[in-house]
Amino acid sequence: MDSAELREVLTPEGLRLLDEVGPIDSRTDIVSTVARLRKAGHPAGRVAAVLGQARLRAKARVKFGDFAHRMLFTPEGLEQATRLRVASVHAGRFAGAGIDVVADLGCGIGADSLALAALELGVVAVERDEVTAALAAYNLAPFASARVEHGDATEADLAGVGGLWIDPARRSGTTRHSDPDDWSPSLDWAFARARELPTGIKLAPGLDRDLIPAEVEAQWISADHEVVELVLWSGALARTEVRRAALVLGAHGAAELVAAADSADAEVRALGEFLVEPDGAVIRARLIGDLARAIDGGMIDETIAWITTDTAPETPFGQVFRVRERFPLDAKRLKRELAARAIGTLEIKKRGVDIDPAAFRVKLALKGSESATLIITRVAGERVAILADRV
Repeated sequence: MDSAELREVLTPEGLRLLDEVGPIDSRTDIVSTVARLRKAGHPAGRVAAVLGQARLRAKARVKFGDFAHRMLFTPEGLEQATRLRVASVHAGRFAGAGIDVVADLGCGIGADSLALAALELGVVAVERDEVTAALAAYNLAPFASARVEHGDATEADLAGVGGLWIDPARRSGTTRHSDPDDWSPSLDWAFARARELPTGIKLAPGLDRDLIPAEVEAQWISADHEVVELVLWSGALARTEVRRAALVLGAHGAAELVAAADSADAEVRALGEFLVEPDGAVIRARLIGDLARAIDGGMIDETIAWITTDTAPETPFGQVFRVRERFPLDAKRLKRELAARAIGTLEIKKRGVDIDPAAFRVKLALKGSESATLIITRVAGERVAILADRV
C-alpha cells in the first residue's frame, strides 16, 4: 500500500465502503464486486484500495480473529505481524513484571502494541515507515493509553518507559536481511538496550544460537504446530534460572517446558509401541531429552529428534503415533505392503533421510480406502519406514 491508497481508505467514504464490502476471500467474485461499486459511482482508485484492504482483512482472520474486521494492513505488515494469541503472551510478561509503560520499537501495524494496550499498559509505538505508522495509529485508536510515533527506533525518547519490545528483523522491500548487522535496529543495538531496560526481542526461530547472550532467557514459541518466533527476554522479564523455554500454544491451551540450559540427550532405545514427534519449539529449544525423560521414553537414534515409548504418552509437547509395523526403506517393498493393506491416503513424514516425499509417494502408487502415516527416518543408524497411526 502506498500513501495514495492509504488516503483513499482513510476517508469517511473509504471506511464506510470498506465496512459495507466486508472481508473478501477467494470465493468472492471480484469482477462483479468491482462492477457494482463502480456503477454506484465510487472512483476507481478508492475501489481498488478498499478491495485490497478487504482481501487483507479476510486473510488476517488467521492471526487476529474478529479483530481483523476493524483493522487496516499492508501485505508486508500482516505477514510480519505477531498473531494476537502470541502477542497476548508477550503482553502478559510485561504486566506480570509490573511494567506500566512499554516502548514497542518497530511496531509494524501494531499487533503487539494492541495486546499491550488491551491490558491497559501505556504504549509508545515507534515505526519508521510512514504508511505503516499511519495504519498502526488507526489500529490503536481505540486505546487511549497508546500513541504512535513515526520515526527511527534508535532515536526514540525512552523517558518514562519501563520496558522495551523490539522486533529488529525488518524487511527491506521483499528481501529479509540475513546478516544481523543489517537489521534495523541492529542486533547489537537491541542487546545493548536489553542490558539497560527489561526487554523482549522478537527474532526468527532459526537464529544462530551462538548469537544468543548467556544472560537472557530464550523462549521459542509455537502456535498450532508451527514455530513462529524466538523471544529473548532480559531483566525483570526473564525468569530466574530459566535460559531455555519452549511454549506450545494449541487446542489444549498453553503448555511450556523450561530449563536452565539445553537438556542432555536421552538414551537410545529399541523401537517401542509409540512414537512421539516433539513440537518444533521443543526441538529448537533443545529440550528433547527433558521431554523424553518426562514421558518415560528414549530416542530412536542419537541424531534423530523422535522419541519412542512403550506406553501411550499424553503430552502437549509432541504428536503421538502408534506403530503398526517397521519395514526396510525400500519403495518396491512398501508399495506391496501398502497395497495389501488397501492404504490409499498416506501422510508421509521424514527426518534424517534424503528423500523427496512427493517423488517417493508417486513410487508407491497408492490405491485403497484406508489411511495411515509413513515415517521415513533412521532407527539406530538404519534407514527404515515405519507404518503408524496418529493417536
